[in-house]
Amino acid sequence: MLLHGASSIGSRDFAAQIPLFSRRFRLVIPDARGHGRTRWDPADGFRYDWLVDDVEAFVDELGLATFHLLGFSMGAMTALMFGVRQPERLRTLAIVGITTQREPRLSVLRRLTDLDRIDREDPAWARELAARHDPGQGDGAWRRLLPAIAADVAVQPLLTPGELRRIDAPALVTVGDRDPFVPVDHAWGISRQLADGRLFVVPGCGHEVTSRRPGLFNEALGGFYRATETVAAARAEATPASAARSAVRPVARPVDNPLETDPNDVEPDPEWLAGPATDPTGRP
Repeated sequence: MLLHGASSIGSRDFAAQIPLFSRRFRLVIPDARGHGRTRWDPADGFRYDWLVDDVEAFVDELGLATFHLLGFSMGAMTALMFGVRQPERLRTLAIVGITTQREPRLSVLRRLTDLDRIDREDPAWARELAARHDPGQGDGAWRRLLPAIAADVAVQPLLTPGELRRIDAPALVTVGDRDPFVPVDHAWGISRQLADGRLFVVPGCGHEVTSRRPGLFNEALGGFYRATETVAAARAEATPASAARSAVRPVARPVDNPLETDPNDVEPDPEWLAGPATDPTGRP
């Protein structure tokens, strides 16, 4: 399961991962409530723990007793919170661009989601937000969504090291070395607090690692899955099917939303799962 970032949609944030990883995995890429075509009016509230509730209900409905979970930014926080709540259901966890501390995440988010600033300085982004969300949410719904997200980040409970330690699945923590939301030492701290964490720092990259440096990220993620394949299989066998309420198989939908990539990026190995089980993050 792939969980997108705030104000975005899954087909955008993971456009560079979908073609490669769909060769090996069945991908489930939901839009969070209030985003894309998952209709929700933020005037009725917006809370991260509701997003975790949504993931839990969704995987139960799909009959997924265990699964690999990948989250970017807001989706990474949702993934961490789900892992704390139900660690036994994770085969692996991969998170990108998230900190468990309030700052600088909140300050950067408040600036980026300021509606006056967007209208004044970034009308192109306003048009992009309208194109993403208006068809499913109604005209101008994103103008209620962005302030609601920032308001929740300001008050949401922070995960503690003890809570993170409950996540015992193999975990990959990824951060761009120029991410304004997440200092590298914050990401390092998360990787140390997770029971089986490792850190991947992407050089010369800001927040949007999955789209700005997809070659490097895909190589690292593929290596992570190769290196943890045996552990992930054992975790799947250890969790009974009764952990999910049903066994409904989702219908795959084609996605046609390629992103322009960094011309200096490295192309991923198309046979990434056929290689040896080595971990590019440096772990044996």
